[in-house]
Amino acid sequence: MHPCIHAQSQPDKPAFIMARTGETVTYRELEDRSNQVAQYFRSIGLKKGDAIAIFMENNSRFFELCWGAHRCGLFYTCISSRLTAEEVDYIVGDCGARAFATSIEKKDVAGELASLMPKVEHRLMVGGVIDGYESFEDVVGAMPPERIADETAGADMLYSSGTTGRPKGVRVQPPTEDITDAGSLLLLVGGLYGFTPETIYLSPAPLYHAAPLRYNLTVQRLGGTCVVMDHFDPEEALQLIEKYKVTASQWVPTMFVRMLKLPKEVRTKYNLSSHQVAIHAAAPCPIPVKKEMIEWWGPIIHEYYAGTEGNGFCAINSEEWLTHEGSVGKSMTNEIHILDEEGNECPPGESGSIYFADEGTFEYFNDPDKTKESRNDRGWSTLGDVGYLDEEGYLYLTDRKAFMIISGGVNIYPQEIENLIITMDKVADVAVIGVPNEDFGEEVKAVVQPMKWSDQGPDLAEEVVAYCKKHLSSIKCPRSVDFMEELPRHPTGKLYKRLIRDRYWGDHKSKIV
Repeated sequence: MHPCIHAQSQPDKPAFIMARTGETVTYRELEDRSNQVAQYFRSIGLKKGDAIAIFMENNSRFFELCWGAHRCGLFYTCISSRLTAEEVDYIVGDCGARAFATSIEKKDVAGELASLMPKVEHRLMVGGVIDGYESFEDVVGAMPPERIADETAGADMLYSSGTTGRPKGVRVQPPTEDITDAGSLLLLVGGLYGFTPETIYLSPAPLYHAAPLRYNLTVQRLGGTCVVMDHFDPEEALQLIEKYKVTASQWVPTMFVRMLKLPKEVRTKYNLSSHQVAIHAAAPCPIPVKKEMIEWWGPIIHEYYAGTEGNGFCAINSEEWLTHEGSVGKSMTNEIHILDEEGNECPPGESGSIYFADEGTFEYFNDPDKTKESRNDRGWSTLGDVGYLDEEGYLYLTDRKAFMIISGGVNIYPQEIENLIITMDKVADVAVIGVPNEDFGEEVKAVVQPMKWSDQGPDLAEEVVAYCKKHLSSIKCPRSVDFMEELPRHPTGKLYKRLIRDRYWGDHKSKIV
């Protein structure tokens, strides 16, 4: 399974469509362009095991860079297009990239990077050029479109979002040298979600994140068509499902929230009858939000729990979820263990650290200590999340361990509080954090992004606290509420909670690291 096969059997079929512009790239075009990229990488001396970095928004050259690197046996690191020059420089240096590709749209940050990234030998820019960069179109376009003679499979090496500290590069060696090897994800989406060569897949998230990148490439392995949004807009997403007769899609819960808060007449005006599978992941989904989505779209919603590290995979469909509300499903791969602080197994219903058995094949690149911390003495690996199993083996997430609030010796998990507050009509987004308290160590604070900024103030703060008191025990309720016009949320749905928390802790020392 590979675009090179579909370029022969269905050369004129769209491999992907850029939603905003309508630009369509066929399988033949994708094959030729990715071959030219591979030819270029070989011409500058890149060999199997070398690394490149890609720092771009969603655009039509993204996939050819990834496929070109993949067929050269390279590790390709896709970097968040929202990062600063300093943050990009750190990742580029850490991953050991010898070549760096960016776009004219990122020229401001790219301009700062021109004097950084000392180990990068080749710098390319898509869509234009500034000092310090070569034109991607010129240098790659001059290469022949034939396949290189020594094709061998590469792999992505992606970095965690840095929500709790410095981003960590996750490296997993390719399981085979064959570029056409189907891989476990292709087998999984075919068996679990029914993806086929007829799949039309809507991708509303940034391509530099693990799930959108890997699922789009997998659809292209199958020979389906991807519809790629340059950024998420709730009504536009509904329009695209109708326009392209989308059959499958993938979301994060904040996207569900924004679609649900559209006026009813907007939500109901589009024909979504082609839509067969809607997948969500990356962050926990509040129960009321998911219930509304199932009521609206029907039982087509599937959830999974996994990480960039690829050390485990849980999944649950709508029917299962309705009888196990809040669960992220059962393991589809290896056994799950819930361990307490001493490493002992927790009984059903008791929260602890989530470990996956026997699948810890990843490493955090250049960080053996972090790699070691992700394993226990039995070789099981963890993503640092907290949760519990029920009697039937369904997993429920409680929170990331790093964000647990300890107030007066009581463990408080912000996710439960956030899931409640987000259901308020006047709330667009929310982060719950622990802030310093002289008596209890920490106290609960809610930082709210209002639907309308004009609503922010003492009255809304009182509404939030009163709403929490109505539904939660007093220890979990926010002692105070602050407001932000926009929370620092990654486009993939992950919240940079560390950035919010650091404002309140300053020089304080926290056990939450």
